[in-house]
Amino acid sequence: MKIKGHEINPITVRDSHFRRSQKYQNNIVDSLKKLGLTADDVEIKLERVAFKNVPADAVWWLEGHRCHYSYKRSPKYVENLYVISKVIEAEVAQVLSGEKDLLKFCRDFAEEDDVHDDRIEARKTLGLAEDEMDWKTIDRAYKKLSMKHHPDMQDGDHDLFQEVNKAHKVIKRELE
Repeated sequence: MKIKGHEINPITVRDSHFRRSQKYQNNIVDSLKKLGLTADDVEIKLERVAFKNVPADAVWWLEGHRCHYSYKRSPKYVENLYVISKVIEAEVAQVLSGEKDLLKFCRDFAEEDDVHDDRIEARKTLGLAEDEMDWKTIDRAYKKLSMKHHPDMQDGDHDLFQEVNKAHKVIKRELE
């Protein structure tokens, strides 16, 4: 599957879920250390019951930016954390090879502290459930509302149109 422009081979974890979660956490920290970070610069809260269907996320501070990446499309926390480790590993490799500069890396992952609330609000704006992850459903809701509120339409509303577009961008960034 393609995530953030990288080809990631999904895995299915059948045993040792928590131990594997620790391994993927260490992989993330090791990847970020290559950019000069320390373990203290990285936060990854491990889920004790790593086979639960919950999202995984990683937060780190780099060059004055709060960077964040989460993933929740896999059915298990441990598998979500694996995807995060692979994406960060690939992104760090691009920085080290010179394909991407450090500032671009920071901007790609920079998010505010309240990003979770923004994502929930974006889904509400589009009339979706808080946990909706299906891109086709999200895109259909966006297109329907953007056409309804488009300023060129008879009953269009420029402010609502902009709000719908912003909500779509917030969710798109989350799912990229």
